[in-house]
Amino acid sequence: MNICVFLSAADLPETYTRPAREFAELLGKGGHTLVWGGSDVGLMKVVADGVQEAGGCLVGVTVDFLAAKARPGVDDMVIAGDLAERKALLLEKADAVVIMVGGTGTLDEATEILELKKHGRTTKPVVLLNSAGFYDGLKEQFRRMEDEGFLPVPLTDLVFFAEEPVGALAHLEEAMGTR
Repeated sequence: MNICVFLSAADLPETYTRPAREFAELLGKGGHTLVWGGSDVGLMKVVADGVQEAGGCLVGVTVDFLAAKARPGVDDMVIAGDLAERKALLLEKADAVVIMVGGTGTLDEATEILELKKHGRTTKPVVLLNSAGFYDGLKEQFRRMEDEGFLPVPLTDLVFFAEEPVGALAHLEEAMGTR
């Protein structure tokens, strides 16, 4: 399975790097491919290292103004012209999506895939890995959107919230029938 991971390129504390590394190792050991933003810094590097060390493949999609931070020695690296093209390529190359901790870029990527699912433009499974409760507020906001009629489909049809990496991968494998 090609699993796109949206996440931060920032250097983060162990609270966030531990679950990211654990998910990456599970992904690699499972024979899956990481599709990610291609950076060799911060949490993106942690995940790429974990997947590669566990025997998985790496497919990066970076953008021209970040190409200097691209990871060398990957199985495939694409350089997109802008962020919109990058998002489109990441989603095109993926069978499923995992959203890890991140900032505004990660949130932008997350809401785009959820909007595509809401409108039936994709059926790819999406998991939000809620490490250390990072997305508790977002989860509450999504529930309010659902309760107040802003979501035309059930929240559970859009995204699965996983508290631990093993649950995230198990959900994807079950959803994709590889389990």
